[in-house]
Amino acid sequence: MNDPYPSSKPADRPRSLLERLSDFISPEPESRSELLEVLQDAHARNLIDADSLSMIEGVFQVSELTARDIMVPRAQIDMVNIADAPEAFIPFMQQTAHSRFPVYEGSRDNVIGILLAKDLLRYFTDEHFDLREALRPAVFIPESKRLNILLRDFRINRNHIAMVVDEYGGVAGLVTIEDVLEQIVGDIEDEYDLDEDEDNIVPLPGGGWRVHGLTEIEQFNETFGTQFSDDDVDTVGGLLTTHLGHVPHRGEVVTLPPMHFEVLRADARQVHLLLVQREPEPAAVSVAGA
Repeated sequence: MNDPYPSSKPADRPRSLLERLSDFISPEPESRSELLEVLQDAHARNLIDADSLSMIEGVFQVSELTARDIMVPRAQIDMVNIADAPEAFIPFMQQTAHSRFPVYEGSRDNVIGILLAKDLLRYFTDEHFDLREALRPAVFIPESKRLNILLRDFRINRNHIAMVVDEYGGVAGLVTIEDVLEQIVGDIEDEYDLDEDEDNIVPLPGGGWRVHGLTEIEQFNETFGTQFSDDDVDTVGGLLTTHLGHVPHRGEVVTLPPMHFEVLRADARQVHLLLVQREPEPAAVSVAGA
């Protein structure tokens, strides 16, 4: 059997005393943890930068994680019912702002395909538009599927989304190629991301504030004069999660008087960014003759 990675040194060439001494002083890593230690040492000596080290560590982590570890749970998946008319679910699609939606028939466990938002353009130009014909095939994977294998499948099949099913065939969650890549390169930023040096609470020109989900409740209270309790949780994102009983998804709206929260960015584990506005003050009622 041919070695796919042949050595640059002939196998029968005797090793020099210098080579043997070098191996004795600086032996090659024999495990993944030792290899990571070598890479971390290289970073400490400025041989590789922090971003490169982080991505290499992410590659190692991907091979150890499964779809179950990063999937969006079933309860938080934004789905479309095939029985609904396009005019009924298009506003929902606009609000959630995803590019792909699982479509189910009868039960949310019966996903029959994936609807790409761009395919709905035909609805406005084709009077014979058939939603079922517009669906792309859905891909189903087990919860135990390794992320490195999943990433390879995404790349080979040019697919971007997979439905995660449990041992009984029911839908357990959803994984996208972006979810997998973020395990390697970190969070993929969008227009709602905060700069590292930006404040946790940023006023917006059009009114309201952009608030980081990890903002401490104490800081939030001091800024807005509110009295939210931090006995059970420390952050604003944790406050909303506790109030709802689940991690809110992007586009979800929560009102905790006197503040109005809209989730701009979140994943399956935590809230990242919020749009916060004050509830409008009730209009004063004048009494005639007063």
